[in-house]
Amino acid sequence: MLVDSHCHLDRLKLDQFDGDLSRVLELARERGVGKFLCVGISLENVDSVVSLASEYDDVVCSVGVHPLDVDSGLADIDTLVSFAAKPKVVALGETGLDYYYSTETKAVQQQSFVAHLQAAGQVGLPVIVHTRDAREDTIALIREHGSREHAGVLHCFTESWEMAKAALDLNYYISLSGIVTFKNAEALRDVARQVPLDRLLVETDSPYLAPVPYRGKPNIPAYVREVAEFIAELRGIAYEELAERTTENFYRLFPRAA
Repeated sequence: MLVDSHCHLDRLKLDQFDGDLSRVLELARERGVGKFLCVGISLENVDSVVSLASEYDDVVCSVGVHPLDVDSGLADIDTLVSFAAKPKVVALGETGLDYYYSTETKAVQQQSFVAHLQAAGQVGLPVIVHTRDAREDTIALIREHGSREHAGVLHCFTESWEMAKAALDLNYYISLSGIVTFKNAEALRDVARQVPLDRLLVETDSPYLAPVPYRGKPNIPAYVREVAEFIAELRGIAYEELAERTTENFYRLFPRAA
């Protein structure tokens, strides 16, 4: 079995599926995907991701405020703790820091990130972290405010091996998306070869970042298979082993998902 450890089911492009999300999920199941983590990004979509998770047995969700959505509203610690009690919520986030698209909101992003880290520590849930062009601050805030026991994952990882190693040292996992298949992603492939197999996850981040050979098209959870097959070949192991190990890792990091 394979897990899509990070997808945005409420944002998928459903035109070719007649608007039916069930058909998208069934296609993924036919390709061996047995669990989907539908990730929240704002206060506005908390209800939608929780509703989707309640509708499908093999879908779980997270709730949080993406660093590029902080302008639309922040969640304080108490609010995040209350979100964590909703049905089938297995993590807080995605949260984190993104200085690539926005440096004006650095302070607010950091405030939001710290709130997620502290709330997660209180409720014993892992954190899903988005990080881009913010290596030092991301690691520093995790180190200062995060929980080693519950930790989390740097999702859709695109940074350096040095950052990956720093996160691994803090008990975090590294999740790779279709970006690893892109022609210009050799540095990321070096990271993919080095991450310990017991700390690796795979994801689509759909509807974004479809892997080769679907690059440029809307991404769907079924394509996590291409990500896993590519990484398995890159590491010189069987696809079945990669699928088994990343699935084990998923349930170790997100025990509520079981």
